[in-house]
Amino acid sequence: MKKYLFLVLFICTSVFAQKDIDINNLNWLPNSHSFWVNEGNNVVVYDVDKLDKQSTILTAAQLKASGFAGEIENLVWNETKTKILVYTNSKKVWRDNTKGDYWFFDLATGKGKQLGKNLDASSLMFAKFSSDNENVAYVSNHNIYVENLNSGKITPLTTDGTDKIINGTFDWVYEEELAARDGFRWSPDGKSIAYWRVDATSTKFHFMINNTDSLYPVVVPVEYPKAGERPSSVKIGVIDVASLQTKWLNIPGEPDNNYLVRMKWLSNESVMVIQLNRNQNQVTMYNCNPKTGDAKVIYKEESTSWIDVFDISAGEYDTFPCQFVDNGKAFLWSSDADGWMHIYKIGLDGKSKELVTTSKFDAYYKAYNEKTKTIYFEASPTDATQRYLYETNLSSKKTKRVTPDVFDGTNKYTFSTDAAYAQHTNSNINRDYNMRLIALSGHQKIYPKEADVFAAPKRDYSLEKFKVKTVDGIEIDGIMAKPLDFDPSKKYPVFFYVYGEPMASVANDTPYFYPLIAKLVPKGYIAIAMDNRGTPVMKGTAWRKSIYKNIGIINTHDQAMAAKEVLKWNFIDTDRVAIHGWSGGGAVTLNLMFQYPDIYKTGIAIAAVTDQHFYDNIYTERYMGLPSENEATYIKASPVTHAKNLKGNLLYIHGTGDDNVHYKNAEVLINELIKYDKMFDLMIYPNRSHSIYEGEGTRKHLLDIFTRYIEKNSPPGAK
Repeated sequence: MKKYLFLVLFICTSVFAQKDIDINNLNWLPNSHSFWVNEGNNVVVYDVDKLDKQSTILTAAQLKASGFAGEIENLVWNETKTKILVYTNSKKVWRDNTKGDYWFFDLATGKGKQLGKNLDASSLMFAKFSSDNENVAYVSNHNIYVENLNSGKITPLTTDGTDKIINGTFDWVYEEELAARDGFRWSPDGKSIAYWRVDATSTKFHFMINNTDSLYPVVVPVEYPKAGERPSSVKIGVIDVASLQTKWLNIPGEPDNNYLVRMKWLSNESVMVIQLNRNQNQVTMYNCNPKTGDAKVIYKEESTSWIDVFDISAGEYDTFPCQFVDNGKAFLWSSDADGWMHIYKIGLDGKSKELVTTSKFDAYYKAYNEKTKTIYFEASPTDATQRYLYETNLSSKKTKRVTPDVFDGTNKYTFSTDAAYAQHTNSNINRDYNMRLIALSGHQKIYPKEADVFAAPKRDYSLEKFKVKTVDGIEIDGIMAKPLDFDPSKKYPVFFYVYGEPMASVANDTPYFYPLIAKLVPKGYIAIAMDNRGTPVMKGTAWRKSIYKNIGIINTHDQAMAAKEVLKWNFIDTDRVAIHGWSGGGAVTLNLMFQYPDIYKTGIAIAAVTDQHFYDNIYTERYMGLPSENEATYIKASPVTHAKNLKGNLLYIHGTGDDNVHYKNAEVLINELIKYDKMFDLMIYPNRSHSIYEGEGTRKHLLDIFTRYIEKNSPPGAK
């Protein structure tokens, strides 16, 4: 419900000549600062130190000669960078295209072949080399296979995989809420594989109905544990590739009442596993023996709210949250237990814990340069709408800002795997996206050679930042879009865009406003986005976690109180106040329309959770606790509870094929509105998913109905 915000990602554009390097689409190689780009199905590798001496390591002609007929979608490298796997013909699993075909190529000869040829087409997932380069392992149809690259023999390592028994990957909720997709890891010696096994036998199906693609309706089941339901049973096994025998790790706790969030081989004799309890307020790290299964506690942390094992708003999957340092004797771990997100160094023996970042502001870990012992982290001490890169050092403990002052605004860094270089993107509300390659030492620009050009954004409205202080003394950051012919002596309709939950922020110092609403601004609207308490901005633990067990209450209140301050501005027409949100923002939109009907006159809610009980257990219980522990708040927080208060104009939109926020939410809300004789408008998109994009004409239709509804009920133009 949280990550689909319908935010169009504006592609970062740097203008280069025809022969210039496409750094927009670079992919860093492992254990280096080289990167590869796909140039017309030719794989070209660049070393940042020698950009004028690129190497084409695999050509389109070599691909064709092997029988390869697809497009290069991704590459998997072996450790010595002499062999690659080419990923192609991908298909969507849940949120992304994580299954497809893999082709193996020996870069010394340029010859290749398809892997898994006797398995279903486009069914292979997460293929990777063994350390000796003799084998490749992958998942197909919920089983793990090993294929010998010399003989071509394919050996199933698991054979019990079904839609309910999932080996080497995860069910819907682990991917959605724990950012876990790739469910197996080779041992360092290439003789064993550690893997997750998910038993979803007891997890109930949520049934979706496809009414349009055949004569009779087709039932589409999705295993989906809702709030209050026990999780799927999950365990980790280590399988010996030669004997096909599995040893299960003896990690304490009920396998269907805890979460095994991450796992990593430390050596051939050691596997580190990170476990969260059901309430996600206790994390335990174990050092496990893969031969005996014994699990020893390394470190444990508890919280009065919830624990973020990783930066859940970063959108990264399968990343291990601990960076090993001191020759593997310690690791870096992020925690906001002291009031700020800080980086700690913890001994692998569990006997030492040292605070590394000591400043009184949030520090979000990003990368570590082992050679220089430099830790890079993201921070914004003075303006939570912005992002800057900082560094500290394990030896000196000195902290300083890396991003130069000229790059005011929001800065994103994609690090080389040795953390010596980075792709750097800068923007702010008055500066379009600008990208460069830099050496992190001194923030030295490597490419392009031309001077930076800070171009104005290509838009037909203006943007500015503002702050308001609510009646509760809460200072709220906001972004405001205005028409270019704005006249402060006149009154304009205001259109609020809202999200308001712990997965994303909307008041960011970036050059473009939310696109659905941005299209309306030139017609004569003021558009506003604000971040309430509970959103993942860099304002400390108290800000982010004040929403604990109060989603739907504190965030709704903050938005309404901030809106009251906005409505005091002389150029705002208080009779033309509209609001829109999608997913979690859709739920906030409904709550604002129902709980504060005298403020908001028109609302468009899309794919909203209308009752907290209906969403998945991992997300909902993380922030709301279990329903059995917090039932009264679950009820109070749910829009259905307040639907009887609707006064204004409401358009509700949902797709029947939404496997994230189910269409059930729409029908329960509709029933409640009917019960109280509340008039509303409704648009249902058959078989569309949470982002409502599938099918010819869908996006245009959505935009048209959105625009017409607002223009009818909250007419544009200054008065």
